[in-house]
Amino acid sequence: MSSKQAQKTAWVFNLIEDLPSVPTKYLKKLVNTDNIWEVRINYANDIFRFLGFFDGPKLIVLSHAFQKKSLKTPRRDIKTAQDRKKEYFNRRI
Repeated sequence: MSSKQAQKTAWVFNLIEDLPSVPTKYLKKLVNTDNIWEVRINYANDIFRFLGFFDGPKLIVLSHAFQKKSLKTPRRDIKTAQDRKKEYFNRRI
């Protein structure tokens, strides 16, 4: 990730933290998942995705990231995020 891409990523994370209602252009719940959310970052021709979940009303745990190369989010990446979510909550018990 270049420094410009990292700056855009930080900007999107700050936006998510600061706005009471985040546009789906930047944060979107993925359908047919175990409440997995996708942080969406587009910079020039590059598309980055961070998958995660909420732990309470304000904490987003980011559990997986990848550079997106197709229109749909790959199932294996969603599965990785869901598996890590399960591990996260199992460790909290």
